[in-house]
Amino acid sequence: MLVPLLLAAAVGVGVGVLRRRAASRAERAYATRRPVAANGIVPGAEGFTLEGTTDRALLLLHGAGDTPQTLRYLGERLHGAGFTVRAPLLPGHGRGLRDFAAASADDYLHAMREELEALRERSPWVGVIGLSMGGAIAAQLAAESREVRVLALLAPYLTPPPPVTLVARTAPLWSMAVPYLGSRGDASVHDPTARAASFAYGVFPARAVRALCATAAAGRRALPSVTVPTLVVNSREDNRIPFALAETATAGLAGPTERHWVTGCGHVITVDYCRDVVAGLVLDFLARHAD
Repeated sequence: MLVPLLLAAAVGVGVGVLRRRAASRAERAYATRRPVAANGIVPGAEGFTLEGTTDRALLLLHGAGDTPQTLRYLGERLHGAGFTVRAPLLPGHGRGLRDFAAASADDYLHAMREELEALRERSPWVGVIGLSMGGAIAAQLAAESREVRVLALLAPYLTPPPPVTLVARTAPLWSMAVPYLGSRGDASVHDPTARAASFAYGVFPARAVRALCATAAAGRRALPSVTVPTLVVNSREDNRIPFALAETATAGLAGPTERHWVTGCGHVITVDYCRDVVAGLVLDFLARHAD
């Protein structure tokens, strides 16, 4: 009996050593590619604020593993129309991989509630726009705050495909040996120039996968309480959200809903080839509802 126990212990120690080494390699590789500044944030991944010329303000929320850089083009287009734009950096994002592994779904929501409150205090009219997982957070904010006047969901991540759900559920098992899973994000942006400019981590630790799925579920549960005018934009070639899921994910919205499909781009529709079309759809929607 002693020998099997010793063998199991030896295997456990060996797996632990290999896991730590793999984690260190991944963390060093990302730190080399995207070194952080003195403030602990990767230069270029910071949140941004663009002061508008009207009393209308918009909170823009980015997706999981990404940064406000994915919303810069859209933000500038909205700012050009007079809106004040605030695009904060989610907790655990735009930093090191260990920071990404430490943040939870509750951390995301709490931080964005504070951002919305700060924006509401300075502007009497506030709308929320969310990209990918940011859409799930945006839906929660719109459901719980009477101050949100409009909502835009851009490629909202509300219903993870079954393989992602399985990965999240089995995370306690695979994470004992594998510290980070590759996100296979190349297909998320078809435009090679935009893809090269990405600050996305490119990998997901177990806790981040669980946080993604928990945030998506919370966003989906919030939809029946969203009564404000809502814009939904999806890509037909989205590599993260299959067409069937994208088509039904926002069916629970209670308010007036405007839906559009774009083509020629992947999941990150705000930076890909369709970014001009997406920005135009958002601006047109706001022109009708930003009263």
